[in-house]
Amino acid sequence: MTIFISGGAKNGKSTLAQDLTVALSKGGKHYYVATMISSGAEDDDRIRRHIADREGMGFETVECFRNIMDCLKIADKDGVFLVDSVTALIQNSLFPVEKNYEIDLNAANRCVEELVEFARTVRHAVFVSDYIYSDAEAFSESTEMYRKCLADIDRRLAAVCDTVIEVSAGQFIIHKGDLRI
Repeated sequence: MTIFISGGAKNGKSTLAQDLTVALSKGGKHYYVATMISSGAEDDDRIRRHIADREGMGFETVECFRNIMDCLKIADKDGVFLVDSVTALIQNSLFPVEKNYEIDLNAANRCVEELVEFARTVRHAVFVSDYIYSDAEAFSESTEMYRKCLADIDRRLAAVCDTVIEVSAGQFIIHKGDLRI
């Protein structure tokens, strides 16, 4: 089963995703695919909170900042994967540190293709993404490119995933599929 979860910041997406991942694993292998590259104290605090939130849940952490298929070199594709988050993964690909954060649209396009391939390859996966593209405000060209890439990934993942969930204010709406695990 593949599940795509999207919603605003700090709405309960990660908590729901962790619970679903553990339930899907039925006591077997489950992986937390960490995608965020810290850029300072605020990110460090967020990473620490996420680690504390999943403590005791049996997750094996796999750091994968780009090229999502690479995590299958060390993780069992028959396990359950929580990819948290798609948002960070596309950011890392679109604005690579080693290229001084210059836009790399080819890498972003590869990221989209790899995420779809990953969803089709693994037995179970839960993808978490942030809903950052729905407001009407105009942003810088690079931010608009980022929002467009994320919206494209979200549409493509929603199309290939079995279940699509939107989380808002701690409540969730199932737009596709169901949660029979």
